[in-house]
Amino acid sequence: MSVLFNFPDWKIKALTMSYDDGVVQDRRLIEIFNRYGLKGTFHLNSGLFDRDNRVNPDEVKSLYKGHEISCHGVTHNWPTQQPAGEVMREVWEDRKILEQLAGYPVTGMSYPFGNYNRESIDILRAAGIVYCRTTRATESFDLPGDFLAWHPTCHHRRMLDLAPGFIENNRYPMRLFYVWGHAYEFDNNDNWQDMEKFAAMIAGRDNIWYATNLEIYRYIQALRSVVSSTDGRLFYNPSAIPVYCFDANDQYVIAPGETLCLD
Repeated sequence: MSVLFNFPDWKIKALTMSYDDGVVQDRRLIEIFNRYGLKGTFHLNSGLFDRDNRVNPDEVKSLYKGHEISCHGVTHNWPTQQPAGEVMREVWEDRKILEQLAGYPVTGMSYPFGNYNRESIDILRAAGIVYCRTTRATESFDLPGDFLAWHPTCHHRRMLDLAPGFIENNRYPMRLFYVWGHAYEFDNNDNWQDMEKFAAMIAGRDNIWYATNLEIYRYIQALRSVVSSTDGRLFYNPSAIPVYCFDANDQYVIAPGETLCLD
């Protein structure tokens, strides 16, 4: 058996949640996440704070504590219907404002309206964005290929349908369940009970890693950066994150900057 890689603590599966726009309904959603130990990434339009049902900037740091603050374009404009300079400004201004509020570099994003093309991907990369979520549901639990066109598993309308299959699948390879949506939709559809049911169903499982979008990105990038020898005995981890793996004999942690040698 060759070496196989896992999520942190040798977990076989991961769950990440992703919600857009920074609306006041995020308050109720975060209360549910915190109660069940789920992690969310919240993509915010910093130029729209305090308008309509949007959160206010003064509450951003405390409200999203323990979760991830991420970009969504400063004014939620269509990336493919703007000049390149405006696409860059939408991202750069959003990053700048959100970083001041969050107190850390903001390098994630979701596309406004799920709208993007190859040019917008190149602009995001130049603006320091390392991942960006689309709205194109795969209904699969595969790991992403291109993080700047990161397709989620499903909108939360489908999470209860897909959750049993995710929970029951405990065989290798690694599986990622990525749910996205807007918190105001729970008010519009009067179905907060769906999120309560989903959270109760999927929380507290010792083989699932509950992580933000950025945590998923960073770990998978670290895993993919591991350098192996030609005979499959040496594994060097050049990243700043411990990487977890196992073989037929044991479980291993490859610490940052260290080499695992299998005798």
